[in-house]
Amino acid sequence: MSWGTELWDQFDNLEKHTQWGIDILEKYIKFVKERTDIELSYAKQLRNLSKKYQPKKNSKEEEEYRYTACKAFLSTLNEMNDYAGQHEVISENMTSQITVDLMRYVQELKQERKSNFHDGRKAQQHIETCWKQLESSKRRFERDCKEADRAQQYFEKMDADINVTKADVEKARQQAQLRHQMAEDSKADYSSILQRFNQEQWEYYHTHIPNIFQKIQEMEERRIVRIGESMKTYAEVDRQVIPIIGKCLDGIVKAAESIDQKNDSQLVVEAYKSGFEPPGDIEFEDYTQPMKRTVSENSLSSSKEGKPELKFGGKSRGKLWPFIKKNKLVSLLTSPHQPPPPPPASASPSAVPNGPQSPKQQKEPLSHRFNEFMTSKPKIHCFRSLKRGLSLKLGATPEDFSNLPPEQRRKKLQQKVDDLNKEIQKETDQRDAITRMKDVYLKNPQMGDPASLDHKLAEVTQNIDRLRLETQKFEAWLAEVEGRLPARSEQARRQSGMYDGQTHQTVTNCAQDRESSPDGSYTEEQSQESELKVLATDFDDEFDDEEPLPAIGTCKALYTFEGQNEGTISVVEGEMLSVIEEDKGDGWTRIRRNEDEEGYVPTSYVEVYLDKNAKGAKTYI
Repeated sequence: MSWGTELWDQFDNLEKHTQWGIDILEKYIKFVKERTDIELSYAKQLRNLSKKYQPKKNSKEEEEYRYTACKAFLSTLNEMNDYAGQHEVISENMTSQITVDLMRYVQELKQERKSNFHDGRKAQQHIETCWKQLESSKRRFERDCKEADRAQQYFEKMDADINVTKADVEKARQQAQLRHQMAEDSKADYSSILQRFNQEQWEYYHTHIPNIFQKIQEMEERRIVRIGESMKTYAEVDRQVIPIIGKCLDGIVKAAESIDQKNDSQLVVEAYKSGFEPPGDIEFEDYTQPMKRTVSENSLSSSKEGKPELKFGGKSRGKLWPFIKKNKLVSLLTSPHQPPPPPPASASPSAVPNGPQSPKQQKEPLSHRFNEFMTSKPKIHCFRSLKRGLSLKLGATPEDFSNLPPEQRRKKLQQKVDDLNKEIQKETDQRDAITRMKDVYLKNPQMGDPASLDHKLAEVTQNIDRLRLETQKFEAWLAEVEGRLPARSEQARRQSGMYDGQTHQTVTNCAQDRESSPDGSYTEEQSQESELKVLATDFDDEFDDEEPLPAIGTCKALYTFEGQNEGTISVVEGEMLSVIEEDKGDGWTRIRRNEDEEGYVPTSYVEVYLDKNAKGAKTYI
């Protein structure tokens, strides 16, 4: 089967068909290009998806990935990242092995097709020229034959006419002979051209056109084979990455199989175990006998006289902190929650009856007792309680992690001790290295001055001593939590800088109070007497000789203010006081009177004069 013999007369159709073949090839190239773009876009989206759900560094999410389910999810994200990489490989291989080669081949194919059809058109033009020459010689021969016939008829007519002279007859005879000779010459020329045309035509249809069409056929068959090979390559590119994609999927399956629900449950226990015992039974409170009521008007004095059955945290009462509200001590020792009252319109508010007062709250007898308890002490600072209350309010974490339940606190302290030990080891290695270098300098003075290392060696030694003191401090807290020590030792108190002049029993009560609730804050029970004992225990625990907050300026009372809420202080118009904490934006300023009485007053009731050199003071323009 050959196009040269079978399609010898389909030159135009073959030209259209080959052009269609090139269009098909270009369409396939476009298809592969779009596939590579899709693979790249898919890989990019997969990578972005994997990156989006990766845990952020130094965030709470990193702690969550200790669970096996979260670890499996992290492995899935990593495998999806590798999976995306294989789609990028598919795109790269298709571009290099298919798209680039086919685009180059299309250009070569177009050139070859153009050359072949140019030769075919040239052969067509040649045979058409021969055909025109044949037609021209044929018409000339026909014309000469007709002229010869007319000349012969005219001679015969002249020869038969008796009236015509002999000269005219001779002239007609010669003219007839000339026309016959011209006809014979045209005949010979026509015969020669016809023979040559037949030869050219045979060569055209049996040699030139078959050869040209054969080349076109081979070109078209090569195109078909090439597109088939490209399709095989297209499949092989996908097939080559299937094993790696299978490994990625196997990795996901393996990660899923590694999930251990029991281990995750144990991790939840370790993460949230408080170390407290469940609450005990609640005693029956017989209200038919007033003398046996749990809370009475003289509950505070009764608690001071001592009732062993009402000891906080005792098993007879039970621990109710998991089910009741948090203690109100922070609100008592920090700025009032109510907005401050506006300043009075009168210039002398003291002369106006029912002058401005701080917002009132319905007070229970317990609150009156608490105020009496607060004012009965000659000097009550409780600055550490105040600091802890403020730190809890502001979201800060105490140094000894006392805001955490015992079990969580033990873990935090253990982690802190381990970190400090690592830092000590690091500093020790650095000290040893400096010591060795100093020995080398002593043996070889030309290498360096040994005295130049003394300052660095002293600095490292000082850091080691500081870290060891820190470690001992946290180890003492850790030993207290673990129950190895009944209370903090005097050495631990000196290291922490917060225990000075307290009795052993006070420290014990402080430790019990800090470990009596899951978040380290003090809790109140349904019995008001127990609540009072918690507050009293906390205040007795926190009374120490810690330095009071320094004054950052002075203020003058513009109006009289009667502080009737917890945490406020009464001032008289024109009185000068010390400012120890300026307005934080809530409308209250903290002041002190005579080093032993302090509280909050509305900022609009005083004129503040801040000391610019004082620590913590702000400069107002």
